[in-house]
Amino acid sequence: MVALLSAAEAARQPGVSRQTLYAYVSRGLLRAHAAEDTRQRRYDAAAVARLAAEHGRGRKPKDVAKATLDWGTPVLESAIAAIRNGRLWYRGVDAIALARTASVEEVAALLWNLPLSAAFPPPFALPPGFSPSPAATPMPHMAALRAHYANTSLEDSLLPLLAATTSDDATASWRQDPVRLAEGRGELLRALAALLAGASPDFRPLHLFLGASWALDPIGTDLLRMAIVLCADHELNASSFTARCIASTGASVRAAVLGGLATLSGPRHGGMTARIETFWRGLDPRDPATSLRRRLAAGEDLPGFGHPLYPDGDARAAALLEHIAPISEETRALAAAAWDLTGLRPNIDFALVALRRHLHLPGGAAFGLFALGRCIGWIAHALEQRETGQLIRPRAVYTGPPIEPASRSGRPESRGGLSPEARSVRPRPIGRRKESLEAPPPRAAKRIAPARALPLDPTRAGALDPFNG
Repeated sequence: MVALLSAAEAARQPGVSRQTLYAYVSRGLLRAHAAEDTRQRRYDAAAVARLAAEHGRGRKPKDVAKATLDWGTPVLESAIAAIRNGRLWYRGVDAIALARTASVEEVAALLWNLPLSAAFPPPFALPPGFSPSPAATPMPHMAALRAHYANTSLEDSLLPLLAATTSDDATASWRQDPVRLAEGRGELLRALAALLAGASPDFRPLHLFLGASWALDPIGTDLLRMAIVLCADHELNASSFTARCIASTGASVRAAVLGGLATLSGPRHGGMTARIETFWRGLDPRDPATSLRRRLAAGEDLPGFGHPLYPDGDARAAALLEHIAPISEETRALAAAAWDLTGLRPNIDFALVALRRHLHLPGGAAFGLFALGRCIGWIAHALEQRETGQLIRPRAVYTGPPIEPASRSGRPESRGGLSPEARSVRPRPIGRRKESLEAPPPRAAKRIAPARALPLDPTRAGALDPFNG
């Protein structure tokens, strides 16, 4: 269970007073939980300890930099998404509310800050329920590529397949035509959906295209729409930050998407879905609680439960699971057992795996849906970063072996040509021959001709580029 502290107990933490405690709550950094006594509140012990540690770091640049890289202080401004009081917002609109009714294309247009007709010009923006015989976009090399990756998991094959079937041209930084840029974004999204579905891209709304490819009924197809919308963005996560770094160099939006997809594949990000799949298969379906208890006793975690930004539970997962758990006994039993043993609720990774199992989707589909939804956010972050014109280039705190200061000549300073270690053991002369120890008279300085300007070596031009590195 989650450990809760009273205000007096929380105030005993180093650097925390009642005033700072209430300030954390008012700024949305700490959540106050109801207590049996309605006049009092309780606070998450882990969250209080984390805030106390951040307060104790002080304002030294090195300490601040460390704090920003670990669920810490925001490092840049963005108008795309926000997480406030346990809820996710897309440009000021509640993402959970959007997931109930909005199409994937409508959410993409919102995050890209474009009208729907500009983000997905006809025939891409089709009315709800429209299901024509689509005009497919030919991909002549797809059969050979799929055969090559036939025995590779979707988590490992999606990136090389997307790289092989798309090009930089439509989303390059030099392209100025807004119509072609908008089409390029939609093409990236449709190409990724086609790889996920194992079909050629077409012009139907994405959830209808995937639902038809996987032979789902209307209810299952609508659950796909909801899952993709809920994954569309999540503030400055690792993959979105990677996409921004890539876009800041002037690379194409496609390059930013590929970088985001590579980052998402890690087991501590979207690749967590593969861990959950393995974890779930290893449980006893008749008695998941016993399996979980043994796992916890062995010191192992429960992948798919808990999230640092949602102490009261991931609202995205709750929105999706409310349509799955009532009709999926295994999902309901596993979530209840985990809550009873740990006090942790399912997160979006668990919900995506539960959806895949519930709809009997192909292996890797949970990761694929995550990637398809987050691709919308990667494009939004790449575009926003491109508009700033700023290169993201942080500095590192050097912690390697000591470096000797260099002289003006660029060589390490040294007295008598000896290293510091040698100088420390150099014997001192003794005896009466004082005159032999005196420094010789100075020689006449040689006249040095003025240096001639050398022609610039074009092969070393990069060394003069202030943006190099």
